[in-house]
Amino acid sequence: MTSPAERYAESRRRAARAADFPALDDFMLDVGFDLDDFQREACEGLEQGSGVLVCAPTGAGKTVVGEFAVHLALRTGGRKCFYTTPIKALSNQKYHDLVERYGPDKVGLLTGDNAINGDAPVVVMTTEVLRNMLYSGSASLNGLAYVVMDEVHYLADRFRGAVWEEVIIHLPSSVNLVSLSATVSNYEEFADWLVTVRGETKVIVSEHRPVPLWQHVLVGKRMFDLFHDADAARKHDVHPELLRYSREMQRRLELTDRAAGPRGRHRRWTPPPRPEVIDRLDRAGLLPAIVFIFSRAGCDAAVQQCLSAGLRLTGADERAEIRRIAQAKVASIPGEDLTVLGYWEWLDGLERGVAAHHAGMLPAFKEAVEECFVRGLVKAVFATETLALGINMPARCVVLERLVKFNGEAHVDLTPGEYTQLTGRAGRRGIDVEGHAVVLWSPEVDPRHVAGLASTRTYPLRSSFRPSYNMAVNLVGSVGAEKSRELLESSFAQFQADRSVVGLARQVQRNAETIRSYDKEVTCHHGDFAEYFGLRVSIADREKALARQGTAQRRAAVAASLQKLRIGDVIRVAQGRRAGLAVVVDPGAGGLGEPRPLVVTQDRWAGRVSGADFNGEVEVLDRVRVPRHFNPRSPGARRDLAALIGGTGLDRHGDSRRKRTRLPSGGEDAEIALLKVELRQHPCHACPDREDHARWAERQHRLERDTEALRSKVAGRTGSLARTFDQVCAILAARGYLTGDGGVTDAGRMLGRIWTEADLLVAECLRRGIWEGLAPDELAGAVSMVLYESRREGDERVSVPKGPVMAAVDACAKLWAEIESDEADHGLSLTREPDPGFVWPIYRWARGEPLARVLASGSTSYDAEMPAGDFVRWARQVLDLLTQLRDASSASAGIRDAAREAIKAVNRGVLAYQAGL
Repeated sequence: MTSPAERYAESRRRAARAADFPALDDFMLDVGFDLDDFQREACEGLEQGSGVLVCAPTGAGKTVVGEFAVHLALRTGGRKCFYTTPIKALSNQKYHDLVERYGPDKVGLLTGDNAINGDAPVVVMTTEVLRNMLYSGSASLNGLAYVVMDEVHYLADRFRGAVWEEVIIHLPSSVNLVSLSATVSNYEEFADWLVTVRGETKVIVSEHRPVPLWQHVLVGKRMFDLFHDADAARKHDVHPELLRYSREMQRRLELTDRAAGPRGRHRRWTPPPRPEVIDRLDRAGLLPAIVFIFSRAGCDAAVQQCLSAGLRLTGADERAEIRRIAQAKVASIPGEDLTVLGYWEWLDGLERGVAAHHAGMLPAFKEAVEECFVRGLVKAVFATETLALGINMPARCVVLERLVKFNGEAHVDLTPGEYTQLTGRAGRRGIDVEGHAVVLWSPEVDPRHVAGLASTRTYPLRSSFRPSYNMAVNLVGSVGAEKSRELLESSFAQFQADRSVVGLARQVQRNAETIRSYDKEVTCHHGDFAEYFGLRVSIADREKALARQGTAQRRAAVAASLQKLRIGDVIRVAQGRRAGLAVVVDPGAGGLGEPRPLVVTQDRWAGRVSGADFNGEVEVLDRVRVPRHFNPRSPGARRDLAALIGGTGLDRHGDSRRKRTRLPSGGEDAEIALLKVELRQHPCHACPDREDHARWAERQHRLERDTEALRSKVAGRTGSLARTFDQVCAILAARGYLTGDGGVTDAGRMLGRIWTEADLLVAECLRRGIWEGLAPDELAGAVSMVLYESRREGDERVSVPKGPVMAAVDACAKLWAEIESDEADHGLSLTREPDPGFVWPIYRWARGEPLARVLASGSTSYDAEMPAGDFVRWARQVLDLLTQLRDASSASAGIRDAAREAIKAVNRGVLAYQAGL
């Protein structure tokens, strides 16, 4: 723009915009940089009085729109803006940003940990805090004009997502909603719903990344571009040189395998060592980098490998600054705890410029890593995928070690949405000219598959909303039962369900036509083939039922034999990683669930075994003497006991097949025998084309079953939330939380103030006095079981302290069984089974025991301990529930006093540290 005419025209346009949008013009003077088109469009919509939904990639600058809502609220006196975030760390970060701009008098912070200046015109908070305000009718809502929902795509989160929908539905219509989301593929659907529940909402979508992202694949020691140019990226055309080289590598590996022969040792592909990868990135000028490893242990191992290789990425001045930051973060943690937590080893890595970042780390350690990385002091962070959802921590380069991750149940491929989210961290706006994403090649990685992940923009938003007991009493108490039903019908979950019904109904219609077309093929001139096939199905169903019954009886027999074991019994573990001889050192009495005796194996491993490790009844083969004060954590003690096992002369494996439990059989089942007689006597049994007819009948039967399931889905999704709500209310009415005419009782009002996933179970424990008379440390242990959830599922028999704690744990488990039975009768599954796995750690911590002993008691395996980050996270949840009990007017004075003392006892050492303030 060089000519005077062009400059004049542009100045006229700027003046016109300033006249139309004076608040935005003021705001731009404050921010000091030109806004992108999508940012300007969203801010203009907001100034015009519309709600806005902004969808843009990570790092594009969506938060500028939220900050403009803050500016609008402060520009006109008497109006408020609430800025909500999904996690406390983000709230703390945003609070600091806004205080820096507007001063501490105008900005407040409300999270589970902190309450600062809550009456300020601008308050940053977690989304749950706002939800609780709406239900309690807080006076803080007066004058509220804007609510910013940062990371609104969190409503897809299966544990917490419902909170976002509750807030969106219940906010007064006078409040303008600013929804900031990552790029989602079904934004039109989400926007349609927002318009339905919130009124006028302007939708702004930007696919543009402010920092271009280049995709690469590292094959061995060679780095290749995934695409030759932008045009090839649009067409998903992989770089020819990458394809040629990766095929050559694959061919070499196959030749090596072939040369080894069928009995030879096959050479497995070994990826480049992690220190070499970091060194390669350093030489290419691609640091700082985040290396995503989908395993906590893998992240820690990667740091150790870099240290062992002598990798050093920092200078003397940087090391001094890193040490200063780390010392400031851990200043409030006692020295003996720091030693237990491996502080000095962690600091050594940090000072060299490498660190891990995962949920098992202490929050203080994680925050030090984040600050050092953002400031460019730490150059390589090995992280789990949780970092992609965390605070703003961009890098120049992102590395993906694998394209497969464990989702808690199985190893699954990364979706295009997950790939986009992880690689979205690459490229720091205002620092990097371009960002880089690197995938490490292995024989399982096809470059064309990587190209598909990198080029596909599918990240659909799926609602996780469902009615809970707390939500039901709060809704009924505020708007009545009928209006509550209408509000639930207006949720995004029901909106999506109603839309999906159309597609399902079409599929039902197509299936019905196909089923009719099979009629001709199953017609038999001997008789009614449908009747004949029905007999075959009945026989198969009965055989499956008997097989299931046999399995259940076998498991019961194994459990009964485990229950009889005594200290010193020598047994044979039949299968699994610990197969072989073992001696029982603790029968596991006094626990919950299936027996899990503690054993020491011939290989000197100590840990608990379960019924899954045996294929039949457990036989006692011999007995040895176990020392009275045997310590399974002592390697020497384990070695001596293993030697005693060897001294028995027993065969290590024996004939494990011979020992399989065989249940008594009374010959063929009478019902099956009768059905087989009917089958042979049926006219169609003599048909020469019987098996052809049967194949077509099987297809028809399978399709009928699938169609019936689809019909059930259609019926289930239409008005599904209202029906679930009715069942929830029925349970609440039967238990005295709601009256017959739809009112809320005193017990219901108490339930409405309990904010936890196990809300009804907590309320029932209070009403039945299960926690009455417990000492502060005992109360902390007892309440933990309604919160804690083990990372690994299994029939674990967890021990708990004897006495009042065990009595409370048993009573709570029985109470859950009652609630679960009620829920099953009403077709619900809302209350998770309590897990006593955290009782010992929090009980010991509340008694003042040292951190080392506390962490050691948090694992069922004797060669591991509970990660410090997990302990802190669960202990904070226990603190939150104890705080609710302390403040609950309906709880007895004894419980309130015990909760108050328990909070003081728990809130020490690593727990007393407050994040980020």
